[in-house]
Amino acid sequence: MNVITSIKEMQQYSEKMRLSGHRIGVVPTMGYLHTGHLSLISLAKQNADIVITTVFVNPAQFSPEEDFEKYPRDVNRDVAMSESAGSDVVFTPSVNEMYNHNYLTYIHVENISSLLEGQFRQTHFRGVATVVAKLFNITKPHVAVFGQKDAQQAIVIKKIVKNLNYDIEIIVAPIVREANGLAMSSRNVYINNGEKDEVAVLYKSLKLAEGLVGEGENSVEVLRYKMKDLILSNPKFTLDYIAFSDESTLEDVETITDKPVLVSLAARFGKVRLIDNIIVSRI
Repeated sequence: MNVITSIKEMQQYSEKMRLSGHRIGVVPTMGYLHTGHLSLISLAKQNADIVITTVFVNPAQFSPEEDFEKYPRDVNRDVAMSESAGSDVVFTPSVNEMYNHNYLTYIHVENISSLLEGQFRQTHFRGVATVVAKLFNITKPHVAVFGQKDAQQAIVIKKIVKNLNYDIEIIVAPIVREANGLAMSSRNVYINNGEKDEVAVLYKSLKLAEGLVGEGENSVEVLRYKMKDLILSNPKFTLDYIAFSDESTLEDVETITDKPVLVSLAARFGKVRLIDNIIVSRI
C-alpha cells in the first residue's frame, strides 16, 4: 500500500501511471471507512487498473456549527481497510496542503446546490464541488466512484464533470445498508447499538412510500404525510425535509409517474443528522 500526503507526489504518481497505460480509478472519502466505502473501492477496482482512495476531512464543506472537529478519524485503520478492498494508493493530505494560506478559489454549481441539503447547509456543496475538482486534478482519474447515499452530491459532481469538461466517467454505487436497513455512514458511530433499530425507521419510511407507489398511490402529498407520520411517531426525531424530486434536476414533483423519482430525507435523531434516499416510479 502506497500512502501519499503530498499533492505534487500524488500528481507525479498519477501521471506516471497514465503514461504507462494504466486506467486510474479514484474513490474520494472523508475517511473512517465502513463497508459502504469498501464497496466503492471494490467497484472502482472492477473498472480500473489502479485505485486511489482519498482520505480527507474537508473543512470547506462544514459550516461553523457542524461537527468538523469531532468528525471521526483513524487514518491507519482507513489505510488497512482500503488495502483489504483492493486500493493501491491512499492519498491523505493535510488541510494546509489542500488549502494553503490565502486560499481564494471555490466552485459553485448553480440551482441544484441550493435545493434539499443546500437549504440547510448553505456552503456545503461549494465545499464539495471545490474539493472534488481539486482531487480530480490531483489524482488524474479515468473513473471516479461515489455512493448513492449522497444522491445530491453525486448529481452535483456529474454536473461539474459535464460543465467543466472533465474526461472522467462517474459511477454511482448502490447504498450499502446494515441488517436493519440503516444506511452505512461514518456518522453512525454516534449512534449506539440500542438506538440503531430506532433510526432504521428512516429506511422503513422510504420503503413504505415505495410500497404505496406499488399499490397505486401516486400523490406526493399523501406519501409525504404517511412517511412523516411514521418517522415522527418517535419523539426523538425532528425532520429537516422529505422531498420527492426529479432524479436529474432535483426539481420537485407532485405526482409519481413512470419516470424515476428521488425520494430523499434528512432527519435529526438527537444531535445526529442522517440522510437517506430511494428511487421510486410507477411500473
